[in-house]
Amino acid sequence: MSSSNNTELHDLGVAGLAARLQARQVSAVEAARHFVQRARQQQALGAFLALDEDVALAQARAQDEALAAGRAGPLAGVPIAHKDVFVTRDFPSTAASRMLAGYRSPFDATIVANLAAAGCVSLGKLSCDEFAMGGSNENVAVPAVGLSEPQPVRNPWDTARVPGGSSGGSATAVAAGLVPGATASDTGGSIRQPASFCGTTGIKPTYGRASRYGMIAFASSLDQAGVVARSAEDCALLLSQLCGPDVLRDSTSLDMPPEDFSRQLDGRIEGLRIGVPREFFGEGLQDDVRTAVQAALREYEKLGAKLVDISLPRTDLAVPVYYILSPAEASSNLSRFDGVRYGHRAAQYTDLMDMYKKSRSEAFGEEVKRRIMIGTYVLSEGYYDAYYLQAQRLRRMIADDLQQAFTQCDVIAGPVAPSVAWTIGGKSDPLATYLADIYTLPASLAGLPAMSVPAGFGEGGMPVGLQLIGNHFGEARLLNLAHRLQQATDFHQRRPALA
Repeated sequence: MSSSNNTELHDLGVAGLAARLQARQVSAVEAARHFVQRARQQQALGAFLALDEDVALAQARAQDEALAAGRAGPLAGVPIAHKDVFVTRDFPSTAASRMLAGYRSPFDATIVANLAAAGCVSLGKLSCDEFAMGGSNENVAVPAVGLSEPQPVRNPWDTARVPGGSSGGSATAVAAGLVPGATASDTGGSIRQPASFCGTTGIKPTYGRASRYGMIAFASSLDQAGVVARSAEDCALLLSQLCGPDVLRDSTSLDMPPEDFSRQLDGRIEGLRIGVPREFFGEGLQDDVRTAVQAALREYEKLGAKLVDISLPRTDLAVPVYYILSPAEASSNLSRFDGVRYGHRAAQYTDLMDMYKKSRSEAFGEEVKRRIMIGTYVLSEGYYDAYYLQAQRLRRMIADDLQQAFTQCDVIAGPVAPSVAWTIGGKSDPLATYLADIYTLPASLAGLPAMSVPAGFGEGGMPVGLQLIGNHFGEARLLNLAHRLQQATDFHQRRPALA
């Protein structure tokens, strides 16, 4: 088996690499070694929080044996990495927090097990904002592989800029060619925004399509697993294996059979109605992003789709609704980290209450503490009705607005974020980063499938993503639309120049 093409492996996506592996043109061991070496060469990006060549090679050897025996899965030998909010037996699971530094789970998250069953080889764990709380991947509290201190993940297109968050490690790893695909999670836009900022393709499925068992929880009614990869085709291959029912272990899992999301990638889109919300193109949207997104929409018109003007009148309420509901759920979910059962425990304390206070004060980062305090406040007596219940009512109204829009169109399209990636430290005010989620939050609040597709470049040569939002269970249609755009453009094929 020749390894003469190994220098090209990181230029292949999931589909291309899977085809080579199935044809025995490259071995799983060769692929694993190549990507581990590349990850080590690019340690300064801070993408990996854990990287273990021995584990990866052991998995790869097992896949080579399966390929030789003719019993391999569809993604046999394809290297991937997992966002560090999904627990794994073979690697530490920290959620990028000092609270869980060094923690090893006794089991794998369901999506980790599903991808392993399909033959994927896991290289390690990817950085994220602590407990997935952030929109820039600057809130990292544990050191990345090869680094002595915690640092923000860096955007490979411009290492002075953020990659987006909270799945910035996943987007950076794919954009830099450290892995052909990665798992990620999306609570309020945490797959789509980093995919947009890093020029990759990312999708979150309908809430409940992917099991949340083994996901370190942030906001349980919003958290959803998904993937980041080079192309819509790559995302379809990964998502088809990742999704599936898990009703016995996840009460939010939908009892729906696995689906081949690549089944209609090449389907015609003539006559498809694409809704364009006027609220997504108003004040606050930067001109460079507007230009790129509008150019992508014109490509769809050339392909025969019809653009329809629609309204999502409560778009401006999505930010306050989300930043009431998600901290409320976070304050409840993170109460389990108390220094008693597992996680960080303060070295010195006088009594049980003092241990709670010191352990949580020492181990939680500033953004996590901020959201816990906000959540505790809105759930407290005297404020629950005024804030939490009102936010729940508005959440339903936002979802109703989207359903009303789908009576006029088949898919909704617009920008992912108001701007391209900003410089590290460029948004010191937390509210400024919260506002960057304004276009991604409605789909998350409504539990709808949504994705980001590379749509061009803006200020400083930085990538711009087009957001596509579908109705419930519309993943295959979104991937079809994304694939057709990628057949007509080459933005998803462009790569950052790395040292």
